[in-house]
Amino acid sequence: MRALDFPAISPTAPHYADAVVAGNLLFISGILPLDAEGRLVGGDDPGAQATQVLRTLAQIVEASGSSLGAVTKLTVFMTDLRGRAAVNAARMACFGAWRPASTLVQVSGLIAPGALVEIDAVAVVDR
Repeated sequence: MRALDFPAISPTAPHYADAVVAGNLLFISGILPLDAEGRLVGGDDPGAQATQVLRTLAQIVEASGSSLGAVTKLTVFMTDLRGRAAVNAARMACFGAWRPASTLVQVSGLIAPGALVEIDAVAVVDR
């Protein structure tokens, strides 16, 4: 196993890796709608926040030797399910026809102030 961190992609977090490769699986930690400096992206728009999260996800899977087409599982955490349609639209724009297995969970809050969406993922990696 090996832990991976991408400081140019996402803010450094204490005591956990951005992703871990175990065998041919890539486990990606929860991604918040933050830029590399830790600033919230997307304001109060869940679709814009999801787009930022998925952009970061794409960067992490590609930097890890995988691709969005190899993402097998997503867990989506949202603070308000009324934004679900906007988040789904961002997912469709990101993944196209590919539909990873998915779980959606409503939560009372997320660690970053103003964050409405967080996504973690599992992908297959060949290298």
